[in-house]
Amino acid sequence: MTQPLRIVGVSGSLREPSKTTALVRALIEEVTEREAVETRLIEVATLGPLFAGALRREDVEPEVEDALRAIETADLLIVASPVYRASFTGLFKHLFDFVGQYALVGTPVLLAATGGGERHALILEHQLRPLFGFFQALTLPVGVYASDADFAGYELTSPDVKRRIDQAVTRSLPLVRQAAAQRISEYVATW
Repeated sequence: MTQPLRIVGVSGSLREPSKTTALVRALIEEVTEREAVETRLIEVATLGPLFAGALRREDVEPEVEDALRAIETADLLIVASPVYRASFTGLFKHLFDFVGQYALVGTPVLLAATGGGERHALILEHQLRPLFGFFQALTLPVGVYASDADFAGYELTSPDVKRRIDQAVTRSLPLVRQAAAQRISEYVATW
């Protein structure tokens, strides 16, 4: 690729510091070690108060609009939420309520989540994958789940989760490169 990949991470955690944000950062860092990238991390904990009461995209603050545009133009989205009542957080979903319905068609999305124990890992398949399926995004084949036991404080320490991150990125990058090249060729064709 001649242009760096635009990587946008979205953490649905409602607090900072956050294990979910630490997981998103670890995934971004793994991609950064392998590719030329431009990265951006969007944290719902910070951005949430600027859109929580909005009902339409026209009502969001300029910082939120900027984040939405970054999400909609990313070459790769890395999204994660802590498990909250068997699903993602409400503000995480509310942020994606403002994303254009067709803005993510074909966009690769690497799914991740954190939770109190291993039984919450199904959030990847039963909550996150259907959400991004609605957008017709390309949900990547390997997701990453980490439980509280995989962290020391807010630092990811689990060798198993680190191997899973490596596996997720290794299997995802060929699809991400292909999608980015296709997006560029479609853009050039419209000129």
